[in-house]
Amino acid sequence: MFTGIITDVGEVVSAEGAQGTLRRLRINASYDPASIALGASIACGGPCLTVVAVGKRDGGCWFDVDAASETLDRTTVAQWDVGTRINLERSLKIGDELGGHIVTGHVDGVATIVAREAITAGDDLWGPTARFYIKVPSSLAPFIAEKGSVCLDGTSLTVNSVTEDVFSILLIPHTLTVTTWGERQVGDHLNIEVDLMARYAARLAEARRGE
Repeated sequence: MFTGIITDVGEVVSAEGAQGTLRRLRINASYDPASIALGASIACGGPCLTVVAVGKRDGGCWFDVDAASETLDRTTVAQWDVGTRINLERSLKIGDELGGHIVTGHVDGVATIVAREAITAGDDLWGPTARFYIKVPSSLAPFIAEKGSVCLDGTSLTVNSVTEDVFSILLIPHTLTVTTWGERQVGDHLNIEVDLMARYAARLAEARRGE
């Protein structure tokens, strides 16, 4: 379980294995390797992946994760290669602050950035904010609600507006700086996880209609 609050930005340093079956990725991060156990869950760009090897390096650690066919089919992981930068979050511990919203790391699909607007406020000492317009698969559009939560590339964000299958989000300078969002441009694909409560509410409504 996660919150969508990014704690590091990692970089893929090796990617091995056949596309569509199983890929092993090695990711460099700044985490203390002593704090990562084999079998630990780390949200990597949204998907929850299991650590299968870990080691120390200058400045932090490296860790290996395996991505199987389901993950490769439903997320952007199949597109990751050496040099890809990804948002990272360690799994929650009892007593941790729930700063974003409840995120499972189970990605629902892939969304696409269709527009990016820089928003400045005169002499803004902290830099510009940015508004992104995101297009989602039509099957996921009903789960996106204005002022609701959504997880994109592992980041917990608030939906500003919704028009059919396109919604907007507004990112502050801090988020643009400490995540991969500062690099995101029109046409980029994003891992999307809809809000857990929205998913179960829709399933309950569907079950009631069938009664």
